[in-house]
Amino acid sequence: MTWLFVTEDEHELLLANGRVRAAGQVIDPRPVVRLFTPDAHATWLLASLDPLDEDTAYGLCDVGIGMPALGTVKLSELASIVGPLKRPVTRDLYFRATRTLSE
Repeated sequence: MTWLFVTEDEHELLLANGRVRAAGQVIDPRPVVRLFTPDAHATWLLASLDPLDEDTAYGLCDVGIGMPALGTVKLSELASIVGPLKRPVTRDLYFRATRTLSE
């Protein structure tokens, strides 16, 4: 099965982090995946997926105005976003987190 923007291994890690969050445990995970708009300044560092719908991701979101915030985003909605040159949201293939979300 193919998931939007993420590999199968990333999907499993995102879900595992999401299950911990859903259980009410406080965690500060490393982001699993980085998504961005190649022709704009928006970036999403995603750390977990809601285990109930698998479309709602949690992480650090910056829509390009320099004010990143922790929150949720729907992957299906990210799929419809394009930048000013009509380039879609893209997964950073080389991203490897070295810090947690709070750092």
